[in-house]
Amino acid sequence: MNTSYSRHFVTTEWDRGLPLHLTSVGYSEHQAAINRENGFHSFHWLHTVEGCGEFTVNGAAMKLNPNQGILLKPNVPHSYFPETAIWSTWYMTFDGALANPITASLDIPQMTPLGWDTDCPLANIHEQYSEKCGYSFDFAGINGSLEVYAFLSQIKQYGRSSGQTSLSKGHERLTPIYLLIEEEFGDPNLGLGQLADRLQVSSQYLNTLFRKSWGISPYQYLVQFRIQKSKELLLANRGRTVKEIATAVGFQDDSHFVHTFRKLAGMTPVQFRLQYGE
Repeated sequence: MNTSYSRHFVTTEWDRGLPLHLTSVGYSEHQAAINRENGFHSFHWLHTVEGCGEFTVNGAAMKLNPNQGILLKPNVPHSYFPETAIWSTWYMTFDGALANPITASLDIPQMTPLGWDTDCPLANIHEQYSEKCGYSFDFAGINGSLEVYAFLSQIKQYGRSSGQTSLSKGHERLTPIYLLIEEEFGDPNLGLGQLADRLQVSSQYLNTLFRKSWGISPYQYLVQFRIQKSKELLLANRGRTVKEIATAVGFQDDSHFVHTFRKLAGMTPVQFRLQYGE
């Protein structure tokens, strides 16, 4: 049975110098109305576990239903109140020297509701932390920093804006492509057409799916995968020539392989072998 809890963590000057540091975490079975005219002093995450609440920020009102949450930047005026007899919420607040660029680099939407599926870890995170934060010193310093980053990573992986697919679902759908590349990367004829056929979609749509998940095209992913495999082969068997390795990873022209390797690794295959070999 869920029980409300609230933990506020000691913050030292050393903590403030960390990229991220955890300031508080808690679960409320009966969330009360809150009005913060000057906002909250650090990053603030709040999501609904049960019931429904209305959240207002920047003059826009939005509903927070179960498995929906919102991330706010520091000092952003906001208010929220229960819309149902019971509104249970979970929150995390955090700060840090790099809190702003880290949340930005993860491309986590702010001041807009995010949702997730009921079978993902975010759905019962309030129960996880009920057990984890028995003692506040467990989340001091680096431990707290790791907790915040792990949580933000889960939002990135499982959270989605209205009408969008979560990153985890996008990766899951592309699994047949990953397996095909793992198995057939040495085939020089493997290309966009075969990859699209495996997923039974058009080449254009496959490009769209890949760019949403990776920010690059499926062909770019294939090329980078081949180069990573070539690095393994360069170090595993120093007797194999660069030309042999180029062929093994799907390049028909060893000069093209060397050019691509240098472009992605910043050095030639021979230089890589000398620098990282035994």
